[in-house]
Amino acid sequence: MTAPTSNGSLISDLPVLTRKDFVSDQEVRWCPGCGDYSILAQMQKMLPSLKIPRENLVFISGIGCSSRFPYYVESYGFHSIHGRALTIASGLKSARPELTVFVVTGDGDGLSIGGNHLLHAMRRNVDLNVILFNNRIYGLTKGQFSPTSEFGKVTKSSPYGTTEQPLNPIRIALAAGATFVARSIDRDTKHLEETLYQAAQHKGISFVEVYQNCNIFNDGAFAAFAEKEVRQDRMLYLEHGKPLRFGKNMEHGIRLNGFTPEVVLNAESDDGLLIHDIYNPTPALANILVGMDYPEFPVPAGIFRSVTAPTFDELLQKQVDDAVAKGAGKFEDVLYSGETWTVS
Repeated sequence: MTAPTSNGSLISDLPVLTRKDFVSDQEVRWCPGCGDYSILAQMQKMLPSLKIPRENLVFISGIGCSSRFPYYVESYGFHSIHGRALTIASGLKSARPELTVFVVTGDGDGLSIGGNHLLHAMRRNVDLNVILFNNRIYGLTKGQFSPTSEFGKVTKSSPYGTTEQPLNPIRIALAAGATFVARSIDRDTKHLEETLYQAAQHKGISFVEVYQNCNIFNDGAFAAFAEKEVRQDRMLYLEHGKPLRFGKNMEHGIRLNGFTPEVVLNAESDDGLLIHDIYNPTPALANILVGMDYPEFPVPAGIFRSVTAPTFDELLQKQVDDAVAKGAGKFEDVLYSGETWTVS
């Protein structure tokens, strides 16, 4: 069975791509041990499974360590300016809806100077895949606190500790109405690859927060729950339709007491445990999960929400098509319409 691609060719006619096909000839310039290497590797491993020609893939970034990403993926790319990746990506997707567009950003680039653009891209449901690297620090500019740095964090720009409450990227995405919201970590490579794949399959805006370790300026920011030795006991992997369980033997669970989550230690049965539902049209459940703070609760990772809604680019294209069908698609007609006058 064959299926047409956006350029009219058949998938069966396309060459079989591998990870190597998405590795560019550029030298990767991140600090040794940086979590960005893992995210890049999982993205390059995932891309062939999409069966999309490289000329139909675009990576757009802003400014920051994460924003070097387009150089390292063998596809089209655009390294833009600080905080403006979403505006450029939205324009590109609107003009070329057949393209698959990834936006790579960081907690500083995407949530500080770029926060407003991120909000509006999500509320518009532009069909983009946003990957936000969250290391809770400004890495490229050498260690200032970021919008996600924890309260009281001592950095070069906060020598006495920050006096700001941190932003929660998942909570922001849910509040803005993002139709796909997920979280993964750089150290769990299988989970990260699968999460990126699910995000790319989604029609509409997909938002993936990746806990990414900056081993130079904020090493170990997530070690208390993300290290392999403790991950099963301190992280909660979300799976649609399954009860919320965690622990080395999946012995613990999460239940609701009204609207308040509670940990059930050594839950012998699934009775009363909360069943995860990513397709619920209201984000109430997802908001409860994202509000579970470590160490009182395990840290949730996986897909929080995945719903279907009309996309901005589809609605915009329909308006254009309707205008053209009504005869309003010619520039000359628009130029000479309404009140005009001649200057002699």
